[in-house]
Amino acid sequence: MDKLEEIFRMQDALNKRIGVELPPPTDEEKAKWILNYTRAMQQETAELIDSVPWKWWAKYQKFDEQNAKVEVVDLFHFLVSLAQTLGMTPDDVYQAYLKKNAVNHQRQDSGYVKKDEADSKHI
Repeated sequence: MDKLEEIFRMQDALNKRIGVELPPPTDEEKAKWILNYTRAMQQETAELIDSVPWKWWAKYQKFDEQNAKVEVVDLFHFLVSLAQTLGMTPDDVYQAYLKKNAVNHQRQDSGYVKKDEADSKHI
């Protein structure tokens, strides 16, 4: 089995165990879970930041690479749930990634001198 498919399957099982069925049946529920997961990702991002000595005035801090890796995985849990909230499958994510990656390379090739949201409308 594909690794991304396995991750999606495992996340679905965890969400169901917690009592969350994705994708939600209504737009209102979908909006609620998008906010829940993005807020959770903000918190996990803050915890990731705290793994890095960001206080330039404090000498006691150490880089905690192991915790940083754990926080990245925590972020990934919520990111997969967010994709599932939007009804995305592993293949949907993969195909969108391929298209967006190509757009990002095109932006770099052109010097990315102006923002053009239209270049991502096809994704």
